[in-house]
Amino acid sequence: MSFVTIPLEQKQAVLQELGGIKEQFAARHWFPGTSGNLSLRVGDYTPDNFHFAITASGKDKSVSTPSDFLFVDQEGHPCEATGLKPSAETLIHCEIYRETGCGAVFHVHTVFNNLVSEYFGEKGAVPIQGLELIKAFNIWEENAAITIPVLPNYAEIPRIAELVSGVLNPAIPGILLRGHGIYAWGKNAFEAKRHLEAFEFIFEYIYRDLLLRKS
Repeated sequence: MSFVTIPLEQKQAVLQELGGIKEQFAARHWFPGTSGNLSLRVGDYTPDNFHFAITASGKDKSVSTPSDFLFVDQEGHPCEATGLKPSAETLIHCEIYRETGCGAVFHVHTVFNNLVSEYFGEKGAVPIQGLELIKAFNIWEENAAITIPVLPNYAEIPRIAELVSGVLNPAIPGILLRGHGIYAWGKNAFEAKRHLEAFEFIFEYIYRDLLLRKS
């Protein structure tokens, strides 16, 4: 395995930004049972050559330690000597970076995104229309309608990763795994966070709207 040297200043900036986002999301209880993962791309990008920092596997994300993150390459392999193990879902991050050229990918497990993904799982997508928060995705037409893809939650992560390119829509920066969670991304951490927050608002709205319609 060949390693690369990532400039110290770039590493420190990425780790500081990811650490701050991790703390915010942990405060919202978006990482139950060590679940979820965050990544931020560093340095230059081509579809077959890029690097990013990602949460290490099995860490309690409600606390901060020097071993919270590690750097990996476009195949999800550590690109520096480390005893840390990348998140089990690193390959999905790799595919999203490869397909979109984005700068950050955030994945969280919440009750609302799980319920909504399960409800619409057989349809393969969650339909949304007319909600104000659609504007968070830079979609500005009146009464806009979008769909968020829902992929099956296979136990083998490579099986999921190979499906990403077939459903990914660059205009809709999110993919759900059925009964699992949401992947949201953006050109940088700020945009990815905005997208994720918008998705989570939309999922809660959909769930509560379904309850009202059935009552």
